[in-house]
Amino acid sequence: MDSHSKTTALITGIDGFTGQYLKETLESQGICVVGTTHSHSNIENSHVMDITDSLAVSKVINLVKPNYIIHLAAISFVAHADPTEFYRVNVVGTECLLKSIVDSGLSLRKVIICSSANVYGNSSAEKISENISPEPVNHYACSKMAMEKITANYFNRLPIIITRPFNYTGVGQAEHFLVPKIVAHFKKGKKKIELGNTDVYRDFSSVKFVVEAYASLLKSNVTSEIINICSGHSYSLQQVVNTLEKLAGYKIEIFVNPDFVRADEVKKIMGDNSKLLSIIPDLQVTKLSEILKVMYLNGQ
Repeated sequence: MDSHSKTTALITGIDGFTGQYLKETLESQGICVVGTTHSHSNIENSHVMDITDSLAVSKVINLVKPNYIIHLAAISFVAHADPTEFYRVNVVGTECLLKSIVDSGLSLRKVIICSSANVYGNSSAEKISENISPEPVNHYACSKMAMEKITANYFNRLPIIITRPFNYTGVGQAEHFLVPKIVAHFKKGKKKIELGNTDVYRDFSSVKFVVEAYASLLKSNVTSEIINICSGHSYSLQQVVNTLEKLAGYKIEIFVNPDFVRADEVKKIMGDNSKLLSIIPDLQVTKLSEILKVMYLNGQ
């Protein structure tokens, strides 16, 4: 495919859970999608690239000449073994990308830098808006906060939006994430499951909702803003289990593993999506029950 003959989007980390959904969404809109991966993959129209290698990054940008860039590539597993990797990839890698864009001289329509709602830390706010002061409490969140600060230095040079997605899930998400783990137990007919606290509430969205938001933000007139990507609703893990029990037709026995319980765990997290919906009023939030139904019935 000749990426120069039509509108082109470059997705870093295209082989990840979100990247593959975003690729499908953008291509359905007639956009040519080119991606980068850290290692070889079978994804069509992708380039192997180390995000911290400025020469490699510049080479890809100058070859693809994208109209849009969505930066998903990151170390995102909070329990990653090497804390230094969070900063090398998430902070240094992001600045490497932004500097390479500026140096290329390309006039991009939009750059989306994906951060995380983890930057808010243990906020006690009933609804967490973008105005809440971030208080990151782990290396992943700290690296994302530092990445945001670095990115803000480029607001006057590039049309950037920083997004802060809250929890989201869908078919294909790895089972070390909580919702896919619970779904997999029911799909396999397991009678027992080990969890932490089930009376904690989290803001869960569909991955399709998230990528629809990204696709719409690319075409918006908004720049130099930080935007929450969230449902605006909060669901307990017990509600997740109850919904799947109804779908599967049986009750599961929950064992509370002390290793999964945090003494300082926040009871309830709910994002404020009013800013997002003011920009994209037609964006439809998917109910958690529908998300779980699709995951349970579609090979998750």
